[in-house]
Amino acid sequence: MPRTDNDTWDITESVGATALGVAAARAVETESDDPLIRDPFARVFLDAAGEGMWNWFAAPQLPPEIVEAEPDLPLRMRSMVNYMASRTAFFDEFFLDATKAGVRQAVILAAGLDSRAWRLPWPDGTTVYELDQPKVLEFKSSTLQQRGDEPTANLVNVPVDLRHDWPAALQQAGFDATAPGVWSVEGLLPFLPAAAQDLLFERVHALSVAGSRIAVEAPGPGFADPKVRERQRAQMQRYRALAAKLDLQQDIPDVQELWYFEEREDVGDWLRRHGWDVSVVPAEELMTRYGRPPADIDDAAPRSLFVSAQRL
Repeated sequence: MPRTDNDTWDITESVGATALGVAAARAVETESDDPLIRDPFARVFLDAAGEGMWNWFAAPQLPPEIVEAEPDLPLRMRSMVNYMASRTAFFDEFFLDATKAGVRQAVILAAGLDSRAWRLPWPDGTTVYELDQPKVLEFKSSTLQQRGDEPTANLVNVPVDLRHDWPAALQQAGFDATAPGVWSVEGLLPFLPAAAQDLLFERVHALSVAGSRIAVEAPGPGFADPKVRERQRAQMQRYRALAAKLDLQQDIPDVQELWYFEEREDVGDWLRRHGWDVSVVPAEELMTRYGRPPADIDDAAPRSLFVSAQRL
């Protein structure tokens, strides 16, 4: 589905379906023998959404015909699950560290099917603001409420498109811009044009007093490199063509069709210029720290940078 300036989506459509794909990876990790993270709600969301391309990562095993034709594919899929598990652990720990330092308001931008407001041990008095498309937030809340699940923090849904005036909506929902906040930007930036990325950080900065914190999954070097993009696109086209030839019931998702491949400023550099104390770790190093190193093959995991910063 081509992107447009004011496109919207339900949880099973366009960008929304990618949240289900991430939930599938979290479900696989949670159900593994030695999980790095535990997200008991990931499988709940998949069951509620039904069958679709998002179940690709959650499939118990690949058809033998695909493995025979693409022997590296199981390694790539396992590596992507490892990436998602490491990413989840990074943001979980970042939020909890901020609350240990006394921060009591957390903002999850493009919350998707993130379930931190339900599964993390938030200190009393913590408010979690979740921002995303109205239909996405409604799916998540209604699915969990029907089961009788309760958030572990004071949860405030802010249904808003991040390309619109979300700071006004956030403050109207109760966010206090005079007190420190902790922010997450996870699984979001490739879906934004470069100018929208700059605007996003300008708005976060304007709402952040000293002591505020932010964690970002940022595109790394080579994100907009046409050679890298073409190699990855060709690989994905092979997978999709093979799935079609074998008449598989599940289509293989190509998330890159939804991304904006534009040159953009390095996130760490932007934050440093604006007075934040910044740390950056490449995805491969982060995964290795968590005992989930990427497979030893090309393009085994995204070349992301994980940025954490505190405003001075």
